[in-house]
Amino acid sequence: MFGYIMINKAEMKFREFDVYHSYYCGICRDLKKKYGICGQIALSYDMTFLAILLTGLYEPETREGSCKCAAHPFERHETRNNLYTEYAADMNLLFAYYKCKDDWEDEGKVRKLLYGRLLEGKREKLKGVYGEKLRKIDAAMGEFTEAERSEDADIDTLGGLFGRVMGEIVAVREDEWAENLRRLGFFLGKFIYLCDAYEDIEQDIRKGAPNPLKKKYESVGFEEECRTILMMMMSECCREFEQLPILEHVEILRNILYSGVWGRYEAVREKRRTGQTVQEAES
Repeated sequence: MFGYIMINKAEMKFREFDVYHSYYCGICRDLKKKYGICGQIALSYDMTFLAILLTGLYEPETREGSCKCAAHPFERHETRNNLYTEYAADMNLLFAYYKCKDDWEDEGKVRKLLYGRLLEGKREKLKGVYGEKLRKIDAAMGEFTEAERSEDADIDTLGGLFGRVMGEIVAVREDEWAENLRRLGFFLGKFIYLCDAYEDIEQDIRKGAPNPLKKKYESVGFEEECRTILMMMMSECCREFEQLPILEHVEILRNILYSGVWGRYEAVREKRRTGQTVQEAES
């Protein structure tokens, strides 16, 4: 379920993109520093949103710098590192571990089994740091995995379980903003899960894999129902976001929540619509 919490680059100012990318590069550096190349491979843009969100809310001391790397060997690029890029790096590694475990159990991908075993040892280090948070996330992921394998599981139940996981990740500490952050993460998680199920529906039907949207897929109102639910989820997510006293990087965050997260969904929807039009034309 990686690849949904993205920016809409076309609607972002150049300087905003540079700042956004500097946090991405900061997370990359923290992954390498804490977990080596093995951890760095897990890097995803999704957790950049988390680092910027928590930085904007808590305003920690942030170190600005520049560096070259394997991905950008010929020019230096900006980096930003702070307490929350480190936290985002830890959560990035945790998510990568769960993804490997899921891909192995569902599709038997040996490469993911091997990589997951490498990540497992590094994940153990997080238990001493996050304790109760990690236990809650593990419990919710366990329930999610079990429910996902059931043909009777509905989209709201599964989305809610994944929402619980995201809620615990976003609520970095128990303070006056914890409930807002937890609800923001909960609705964002439900949005991500539905987007993922929506994108995979045809592939899952072909493979005979579980997908809670199977029963709805053949209905006339499938597309409209999915879009309506997604809009409801992001509306609630944005409502929680707007209650947070964030000034720094707020336009970057709004770009992601109001526009960027819809990019992949819109691409899938358009591809599906175009494919249906072609089939109708041929018939």
